[in-house]
Amino acid sequence: QVQLVESGGGLVQAGGSLGLSCAASGRTFSMYAMGWFRQAPGKEREFVAQLRWTDGNTYYGDSVKGRFTVSRDNAENTVYLQMNSLKPEDTAVYYCAAAPTTRLSYDYWGQGTQVTVSS
Repeated sequence: QVQLVESGGGLVQAGGSLGLSCAASGRTFSMYAMGWFRQAPGKEREFVAQLRWTDGNTYYGDSVKGRFTVSRDNAENTVYLQMNSLKPEDTAVYYCAAAPTTRLSYDYWGQGTQVTVSS
């Protein structure tokens, strides 16, 4: 089992920046990848970013490329999402998730943190 706890959400003006953290505990050595997803009211969950734990490679959704950066602190088993140039359409609940295997099935999820971008 892997437990994930997000933090760092809040209210920010358009054009501003915000950073999210996701602290992992439990069987963290078994993780293959960590991902960030978001869900806005009335919309489907959207892929935001992924970090492959084994090699550090990162991947981003088209809507956030060039604005968001995912990174990690191995020693702390923590994944970060730095969000810059935020837009009102980035408003959503952000979730981190863990995929234990190369199948990239995200079996573990955090509770989510609200990000609100005002215009």
